[in-house]
Amino acid sequence: MYYFKEKVVVVTGGAHGIGKVICEEFKKAGAAACVIDIQENDYFVGNLADKDCLEKFAEQVISQYGHVDYLINNAAPKMCGITECSYEDFEYALKVGVTAPFYLTKLFMPYFADGASVVNISSSRDRMSYPQTESYTAAKGGIAALTHGLAVSLSGRVRVNSISPGWIDNDFHVYEGPDADQHPAGRVGTPYDISNMVMYLCSPMAGFITGENICIDGGMTRQMIYHGENGWNFDN
Repeated sequence: MYYFKEKVVVVTGGAHGIGKVICEEFKKAGAAACVIDIQENDYFVGNLADKDCLEKFAEQVISQYGHVDYLINNAAPKMCGITECSYEDFEYALKVGVTAPFYLTKLFMPYFADGASVVNISSSRDRMSYPQTESYTAAKGGIAALTHGLAVSLSGRVRVNSISPGWIDNDFHVYEGPDADQHPAGRVGTPYDISNMVMYLCSPMAGFITGENICIDGGMTRQMIYHGENGWNFDN
C-alpha cells in the first residue's frame, strides 16, 4: 500500500499478539513503527501506566521523526474481577487502558501530520461480559467512549476510530467443531482480522469515517441465544 510508505506509526503493546502483527504489516507497507510495551522490543520498553514513561517515549518518537501519522492504542489492561480486584489493580487497568491512550493522543496532538489517524483497540467486552472481568470491561468501555470524544475534539485534524475484537487467537491456532461453528463467520479470529481493519481505517479510503466503533467478532454479538433454541443449551 503506497500511502503508508515513509509514514510513522506508534503502536502501544506492539511487542506481541495483535500489536505485533499491526507493526509487521505497517513495516511491510514501508512505514516506520514505534513501539512502547512493557515486554522486550526493539524500540521502547516502558510501563504505560507511568506518566513520565509516556512523556519520555513521546519525546523519543518526536526527536527521531518529528511527526506522527498514526497512533494505535492497543495495549491490553489488566483483567480481574470484583471479588479479587483491589483498588490499585482497577486503577492500574484504567491507566493502561484509558488514561495512556488519552495522554499519548494529547502529547502527539501538536505533531500529528495531515491525514493523521488514531485507532483505539477496544473489545467486544465493551458491550458484554464474563463474570470477574470488571477491570478489563471498564477499561474497554472507557476507550470506546474516549474514541468518539476525541473524534469530535480533533475534528478536521485527526480521525479517531475504535475496533472491538471478539475472540482473536494470537497463536493462529485453527479451531474446529463448536469453537469455530458457534461463530456466524464459521471460525475464530486471527490478528490479521484486526490489523487489516486498522490499516483500512488509517488509509485514505476511510477518509469519511471518524468517531466509529467497529466490532470484529465473527458475528457473535449479533446472534440471539436462548436455551433450547438453535442448538444452544444452558447448563447451570
